[in-house]
Amino acid sequence: MVAVKAGDVDGVLRRPNPQIGVFLFYGPDTGLVSERARSLAEKSITDPNDPFQLIRLEGDLVASDPARLADEAGTIALFGGKRTIWVKGTSRNIAPAVETVLQTPLQDTIVVLEGGDLAKNAPLRVLVERSQMALALPCYADSGRDLQSVVDEMLKEAGFSISRDARTALMASLGGDRLATRGELSKLMLYAHGKHEIGLEDIDAILSDVSSLAMDAVVDAAFAGAGADLEIGSRRLAAEGVHASVLLGAALRHALMLLSARLSMEEGRSASTVLEGMRGLHFRRKPLIERHLQRWTSETLKRAIAALQASLLETRRLSALDDVIAAKTLLDIARMARR
Repeated sequence: MVAVKAGDVDGVLRRPNPQIGVFLFYGPDTGLVSERARSLAEKSITDPNDPFQLIRLEGDLVASDPARLADEAGTIALFGGKRTIWVKGTSRNIAPAVETVLQTPLQDTIVVLEGGDLAKNAPLRVLVERSQMALALPCYADSGRDLQSVVDEMLKEAGFSISRDARTALMASLGGDRLATRGELSKLMLYAHGKHEIGLEDIDAILSDVSSLAMDAVVDAAFAGAGADLEIGSRRLAAEGVHASVLLGAALRHALMLLSARLSMEEGRSASTVLEGMRGLHFRRKPLIERHLQRWTSETLKRAIAALQASLLETRRLSALDDVIAAKTLLDIARMARR
């Protein structure tokens, strides 16, 4: 079959080709893979709750017993009607089982497969893409437009509107995984129950964790070279009982994230493109992170990472001095940022 582009998948699924018997959903967005597989499996039959119409198989079982899938696919419903066989994802190769199914035309039965992030040369993907009876459907992380469609759909169904500022903050806070997005939206709507419009205060309350934001503020101050903000924030965390190693760990993760982003920029990608690909980044931090990326190079970040790793080791060896070690290390990083 002709390869289906990621942007065309929803259109293909609205009116599936009746000649297609096997549908493979694959890609890095496991939430979207699962959501699309479930949608197709359930809408292809009259009663999704009927176990004779919707047969669920675990991928590991199919890999262990390849004949099981062919047997199920060749079974004719006792009382007639359409059937769907839904094979859940697995890291094991189920291509031999699917190949047997593709050798015989299916009657009133479709097979829905959940694949992982399959490479172009993965046996299952190659098999499906070469077959006239099958279709491989890529599922990639939601783009801005896709994400906005999901948000609009869920809020409209629940009877909510959303202010412009809240929408901007919400879009910036959500990641690329479809199921994770739906989960965050469900929490938000539950919190806003009884209201008609979701505001910025609702986004801050549900999608922001106060303690983590306070730690982020200290880390951001260090990598921005803001010594005064660093000192104030560090004292606040110490008063709240945040362990020095936790703070250093947060700084190390931040440095590693910046290094990955900075290397992408040095390969030619723009800062805005790199920021767009960062999942789980609070919307208020994005301008700060962009400034960090402009201030730091990959080489200086490597030095900062080495210093943080050494300090983490020191806090374990000299636990009585952990606060002093953390304070000195973050101050050194702030000095590096100013230079």
